[in-house]
Amino acid sequence: MKFLTPVLVVAAALSWNTMEGQTMVITRSGSKPPQQGPSATFTGNVRVTPLFDANDSFHASCASVSFEAGARSAWHTHPKGQLLIVTAGVGRIQQSGGPVEEIRAGDTIWTPPGVKHWHGASPASSMTHLAMQETLDGKAVEWLEKVTDADYNAAVAAAPAAASAASAVPSDAQKAFGDIAPALAQYTDQVLFGDVWRRPGLSPRDRSLVTVAALVAGYRTNELPFHMKRALDNGVSKDELIEAITHLAFYSGWPTANSALPIARRVFDETTPKP
Repeated sequence: MKFLTPVLVVAAALSWNTMEGQTMVITRSGSKPPQQGPSATFTGNVRVTPLFDANDSFHASCASVSFEAGARSAWHTHPKGQLLIVTAGVGRIQQSGGPVEEIRAGDTIWTPPGVKHWHGASPASSMTHLAMQETLDGKAVEWLEKVTDADYNAAVAAAPAAASAASAVPSDAQKAFGDIAPALAQYTDQVLFGDVWRRPGLSPRDRSLVTVAALVAGYRTNELPFHMKRALDNGVSKDELIEAITHLAFYSGWPTANSALPIARRVFDETTPKP
């Protein structure tokens, strides 16, 4: 969650502006439905969910923008600049005259005022970011021409040395089957864990419970140890995992529970600190 820090800063600024003789305004999640990104300013399927608008005291607005794979914005500029916070998936961004850069969940991008640029998803993965910008004379963005396929498909710049070193550490998917199915490992990391698992509709804890329940009920004993460990990391307790297995025995059959219990015992033993 560290990539949400700038949002907290914005929220703090909002609260300071509302303390003097005014009432704090809470906009509930889901109260502003997503809108389809206009075809005049976007290519592909894009959903824009407004989060807050500029007002007399605070001149910035924010939206969550979700791009399906291959979708992107048109070229544009911002009179007061823009801050992007990538919250899910893998995307691309380019400043006019510069290389196409890859952006991932957790990255933040500051674009100075007047700098022509575009951003969107990568060809193989969706991408969601928060976009915050201030208004100048009532305007926050100047839309320009569409991004051509040639610009979008240009070679992506090599990652900096520090990022390359970090990406050299194999993920769990790469360890499991990256040597024989590298594309499947990439989709697992970027789409499943990089996008689906980061969707705000369910917390990681709830997603872990749903996943473990589905694996237990389906006799998916190969994947179950990994997801039990992930569930513990996501805040599910050992007692809750055992209760879920017990509950499933009445719905998916006694053998499914009996198969899951030895796996749970092994996972608990491996994750319990030794004295």
